[in-house]
Parts: sequence; C-alpha cells; structure tokens
Amino acid sequence: MKKNLFLLISLSILLGSWAVPQKEKYDLLILNAKIIDVEKGTVSTSSFIAITKDTIRLVGDMTKLKGIKAIETLDAKNKFVMPALWDNHVHFRGGEALIQENKNLLPLFLAFGITTVREAGGDITPQVMQWRNQIKAGELVGPTIFTSGPKLDGSKPSWAGSIKVENEKDIEKALDSLQSIGVDFVKMYDGNLSKEAFYGIIKAAEKRGLKTTGHMPLSADILEGINYGLDGTEHLYYILKASSPKADSLTKLNLGYGMMGTLVETFDAELAQKVYQKMAQKNVFVTPTIYIGQVLANILKTDHSKDALLPYIGNGIIKSYQGRIDGAKRASANGGFLQTKTEKIFSEMVKPMYKAGVNILAGSDCGSNNSFVYPGESLHQELIHLVRVGLTPQEALKTSIINGPKFFNKGKIYGSVSKGKISDLLILDQNPLVAIQNIKTINGVVLRGKVYPKSVLNKMMEAVKK
Repeated sequence: MKKNLFLLISLSILLGSWAVPQKEKYDLLILNAKIIDVEKGTVSTSSFIAITKDTIRLVGDMTKLKGIKAIETLDAKNKFVMPALWDNHVHFRGGEALIQENKNLLPLFLAFGITTVREAGGDITPQVMQWRNQIKAGELVGPTIFTSGPKLDGSKPSWAGSIKVENEKDIEKALDSLQSIGVDFVKMYDGNLSKEAFYGIIKAAEKRGLKTTGHMPLSADILEGINYGLDGTEHLYYILKASSPKADSLTKLNLGYGMMGTLVETFDAELAQKVYQKMAQKNVFVTPTIYIGQVLANILKTDHSKDALLPYIGNGIIKSYQGRIDGAKRASANGGFLQTKTEKIFSEMVKPMYKAGVNILAGSDCGSNNSFVYPGESLHQELIHLVRVGLTPQEALKTSIINGPKFFNKGKIYGSVSKGKISDLLILDQNPLVAIQNIKTINGVVLRGKVYPKSVLNKMMEAVKK
C-alpha cells in the first residue's frame, strides 16, 4: 500500500511538472522601446521585444514583462525601434581587381541601418554568392543579399559578366545557369538585347517561377512585357516611353535612347495614369532611383572632393566614377539639358504612380561606376527625395521596408516588429514618421538578433577607411 502511495505521489509530482510550462529564456530582450509600425504609421507606447536567434519571439507592453528572462538585455530608453532598411538596387562589380573594395562596402550598409540589399547584377558573382552564404551562416558581418547574379543582355553586353542571350535556346541555357547557382531573381539589361529576347526571357522565367526585372530595350513595349509576366522595372525610362503618344512611331524609327528627348516633350499625364493603373493591376514593382538621377544630372556642377564618405570608397571604385563624369561632359558639349528635363519628369511621375497603387521600391543604384552614390547614405537620400517628390515619410519608408520583402514574397517574415518576424531592427533617436531626415539618427542596429551599437558601427566603418 505504501509502495503504491509512493508511486501515486511521484506520478502526481511528475505530471504537475509537465502541466506547468517552463518560461523560455530568450537570447535578447529589448526594453522600453517605442515600436514604429511602418504599415499603419503608428508608434507604440513603451514596449519590450524578445528575440531568439534571428527571430522575434514575443512583443508586448512593458507592464506585462514580469517573468521574462534573456541572456542579454538592451534598454532602448524610449528610443524608436523599427524594421531595418532594405536597399532594393545595389551593385557589386568591377572585376577581380575590385573584389576586396566591394567587400569593404558591406559595413557601410549596416552603419546606415540597411540590413538587406537586392543586388542587381555584376561581374563578381562567385564572390557575391560566397558573401551571401557566409553572411547567412554568421561567418561574415554584412546585410542579407538577394542577388540576380549575372545580367542577361544581347550579343554585345554593356557590362562585363553578363550572359549573352539572342534566341530561345540561349534563354533556356541562361536560366538553367542562373538557377544552378541559386539566384533570387532575373535581371535583364538593354545593351543590345532584342525585344524578342526580352519577351522570351519573361515568358520562360514565368514558367519557372522566377521573378524578372531590369532594363527594357526601347524597341519593346513595357505593357506587353507586363502581360507576359514582367515583375518589375528598374528606373523610369520605360514607363516614360509608354506614357507618350509618340511611342509607337518613335519605335519604328529605331532611335534607341535617341528618342528620349521627344518622349520627354510629349509626356502625357493622362496616358501615364492608364499605364500606372495597368501596372498596379498586375502587381508590378518599380525602382525609380531618383537620387542617383539628381547626382548625375548635377555631376559637373558639384564638388564631390569633400564628400564625407569618399574616404571609405576604394581607389579603384573612385577611378570608375570618371566614366560618368566624361559622359556628362560630352552631353554638356551637345547642349546638356536633356537629363535635367528627364529627371524633372521622373520626379513628377512618382507620386501619381504610388497613388495609383504601383509598388514603388526604394533603391540607390550604388556601386562601382555610379559616381558619388555611396552605399548606405544614398538609400537615406533616396528616401528623402521620395518625400520631396510627394510621398509622406510613412509612404517612403514603406517603399524600402514593406515593398522590398514583398517583391520576394517575404512579407510574412519581414516588414514589422512582431512575433515571427526576422529580428533585423533599427534603433533611432528620433521618429522618421515625423520627418524622414530622422532616419539618420541611428543609435544602433540589431542584425539577426545581435546588437551593433552606434560605436561598434563606427568602428566597422573606420576599419575600411583608407
């Protein structure tokens, strides 16, 4: 009897221990945070965020904190916490000689609160893939990289490292190659890509479930590309073309970018609205790259020798900047007003596109050859310029934080400070919903659950300074 009683008591104790859930001990607990909800445009009261590994496990009000434990605790001291930024158009390129200089750009992104980049094609793909894997494995500190790998162009590619595509066989072979190395999307370029190849790439990629974006040969029609499944377009030239009643007649003349002046002069806002509506219906993404356009339009008027970030850029990359300068000099000798007029029209297109429901992506186009457009800072400037051309600070932030993940169908794990989301966070001294310039008031970054205070970010930058 005593033996049975002992067994009964032991079983009760065991079952009781199972019945009471053990408190999880988190890796990181952030206290006293004012959480910015970018989607809603709201700010929480004092909140806590509990993180394990690279994922947010719990978010709540500080009044409900009792009993929650963590290995590391960070007091945000009522600073603003929001999802970290995405730069949706960057380049790593320049050949073998510039591999290290490109790698040295990674800390610049983090220092400006950018924890994810969409790399839009270059000529050092093996290294970019290696960095992507090392970053994912925690062996290299840098932003998460989504990459297109090599661009797809015609028989005479404009950029080194591109894959030549002229016919259907080339298309299938190119897509096989891209898929074999695990690219995240397909980037097309219009060096001399034919419209047939452009449409063919879109159709073939659509069958494979691959996202497509990039440049369009001006012999083609972007609306036709969208009908075939085009997911995005980089820059606004091709939407500008579709917004001119002269587009068809200019196409027949085979002028290429020589038609740009007439397109600017004949831009029709009402026609453009119909184009935007079609793009919105088809869930197309557009990366306007407004800031780089302004930089290049004024490159001969601006003294960049004292730029604060110039000392952090490698000499080889700086040398590549001369190409844009020389191009601007040639344009200036021939009048030089077209780019200024074009950029003005582009600026006027952004707000109506956004209001029509088009997915705008914030992207800087920083990288080798793109003069004085510095990693990190240029994305801040893109957001500032998006506000200048008509978006609210909240809308501008959505183009980076919400639409970046949306392009890759990653909205379930990115875009908000909430349970189940990736723990890439930006800690700010001031609220960017009030003034977009406050995106510069970085106090620290949380990268996949690891805290990088401002002081550490500064040291990482100094380590790559010349």
